Amino acid sequence: MSTYDLILKGGRVIDPSQNLDRITDVAFAGGKVAAVGKDLKAGGGTEVRDVKGHIVSPGLIDMHTHVYWGGTSLGIDAEEFCRTSGVTTAIDTGSAGPGNFAGFRKHVIEPSAVRILAYLHISFAGIFGFSKNIMVGESQDLRLMAPRDAAEVADANRDVIIGIKVRVGAHASGEQGAAPLNIALQVAEEVGLPLMCHIDHPPPSYEEVLDMLRPGDVLTHAFRPFPNSPCTSQGKVKPAVLAARERGVKFDIGHGKGSFAFKTARAMLANGFHPDTISSDVHALCIDGPAYDQVTTMSKFLCLGVPLNDVIAQSTINAAHALKRPELGSLKPGSVGDATILTVKEGRFEYEDVMGEKMIGDRRILSEGAIVGGRWFHPKRTQKFAKLKTA
Repeated sequence: MSTYDLILKGGRVIDPSQNLDRITDVAFAGGKVAAVGKDLKAGGGTEVRDVKGHIVSPGLIDMHTHVYWGGTSLGIDAEEFCRTSGVTTAIDTGSAGPGNFAGFRKHVIEPSAVRILAYLHISFAGIFGFSKNIMVGESQDLRLMAPRDAAEVADANRDVIIGIKVRVGAHASGEQGAAPLNIALQVAEEVGLPLMCHIDHPPPSYEEVLDMLRPGDVLTHAFRPFPNSPCTSQGKVKPAVLAARERGVKFDIGHGKGSFAFKTARAMLANGFHPDTISSDVHALCIDGPAYDQVTTMSKFLCLGVPLNDVIAQSTINAAHALKRPELGSLKPGSVGDATILTVKEGRFEYEDVMGEKMIGDRRILSEGAIVGGRWFHPKRTQKFAKLKTA
C-alpha cells in the first residue's frame, strides 16, 4: 500500500488538465500529487482532511502580479496575497529588471513559501516609478533599455525567469512608442523565452503591438477599455486580434488598476473570444480595489457567463502552458503537489471594473485554503476541515 503524506477526502475535484469533474480523493506524497481516486487508503502517518462540499482544483496560478515587496513601490507581500487568494504560483511581471533582479531573487523569491516565477523587465531597473505620487513610464527613456544585461540575467536564472517583460503605450513608453518592444523581442529571441507585453493608451495601437508578437508571446491587459480596446465600437473582435490568436499569441487579462472593462469583456465573450489566462495584475495601487485578488477576478468572469471549469482552466492549466511549465496547473499524479480549496458562494455580490462600472453578480469564488508542495500552506486554515481518523 502506498504511503501518503496528505489525503483530501470527498471534495469536488475540478481539474481541466484531465477533463476531471467529480467527487473523489486527492493524495500527496513527497511534495507531489500521488493519486486521484475514490476511497484512497491512508497509512499510519497520513494526514486526512474532509473537504466535502468544497472544490479541489490544481493550485491557482496568477499570471500577472507584482510581488517585489520592499524593492519596488508597487510590490505587495506574495505570501500574504497567496494565503488569502488561494494562489500557489505568483508570476511577477517585470517588477525587477537586470539591474535589481539579484535582490528580488535573494530577498523575496528564494525565502518565499509560495512559488514565485518572473518575467524579467527589459528596463534596467524594472518598474521603478509607480506609486500614488510618482508615475514615470520606465520605457520612455531608451537609455534604460538593457538588452545585453537582460539576456545575461535571464540566461543565468532560467529556473525562475520564464520570460521577458516590456511595457509600451502612451503612459509606459511615451514618444518611444513600440521601440522598447523591438528591443525586448530581440532579447526574448536571443534567450529563447516568450515575451509578455503590456499595452496602455496609444501609441502604439493594439493592432501594431499584436502584429509584432510571436507564437507563444503574451499580450496582457487584453480586455482593456477604449482606447486600445480589442473590439470595435460595434462590439466586434478586431481582425488583428483574431489573426494573432490564430498564429498562437496568448491573451491575458491583467486586471490591475486601469486595464479591465466589463464593456470590453461582454463584447469579447459575446463573440466567443475567451481569454487564454485570467490574472489579477495585483499591486499596491489595486489590491484594495478594483482588482483585489485572483479569485475576485475569476468571479467576475464566472458572473459574466464563463463556465466554472473554464474559469479554473484559465487560472491553472492554460497558465502552465503559457509558462511552459507542464508540471504546474494539474492534479495528474507526478505533478507538483499544489492544490487550492475553493467554494462558490451564491448571493448578491457587487463587482467593479477600472472604469467605475458596477456589476451585480449572483456568485463569488472564495479561497478556503491551499496545498503547496504536498503540505497545507497555512496550517491555521485547516481548522475548518475535519481531521479524519486513519485506519
